[in-house]
Amino acid sequence: MPAQRRRADKRKGSNRVSDVKRTRIGLAALLALSAAACASRIAEKEDLLAAAGFSFRPANTPERVAALGKLPPHKFVHQTRNGNVVWIYADPTICGCLYVGDQQAFDRYKQEVFQKRIADEREMAAQMNQEAAWDQMQWAAWGPWAPYYY
Repeated sequence: MPAQRRRADKRKGSNRVSDVKRTRIGLAALLALSAAACASRIAEKEDLLAAAGFSFRPANTPERVAALGKLPPHKFVHQTRNGNVVWIYADPTICGCLYVGDQQAFDRYKQEVFQKRIADEREMAAQMNQEAAWDQMQWAAWGPWAPYYY
């Protein structure tokens, strides 16, 4: 009997190990997906920056790479140069570059972000309305699925 119990304990232990492996794989996949989503949002932001009139400056020398590393990543910083406000957006992870623009470019960027948010909200509302219309017209054809449906 003790030998059977040890074998059962070993099997339980191996299940725990496989559970840990599955958990680690799941966490790694989740991390990869969130990183991809983040990169996508940053790339979208950079498209908006370019469209707003920000200029692209690659960090293609050791001096520029060092200077880029001193700026907060993926955040706007403003400075005053020769009496003019200059906006800087540092991207050390996706493009290894700076986006630089004046106050007008920054204002255009903010306006484009606002317009995009409105367009996204309208698209979401249209999808929800379309789904609601489908629900009302089509679910009846499928019949009751469960008592809690109706």
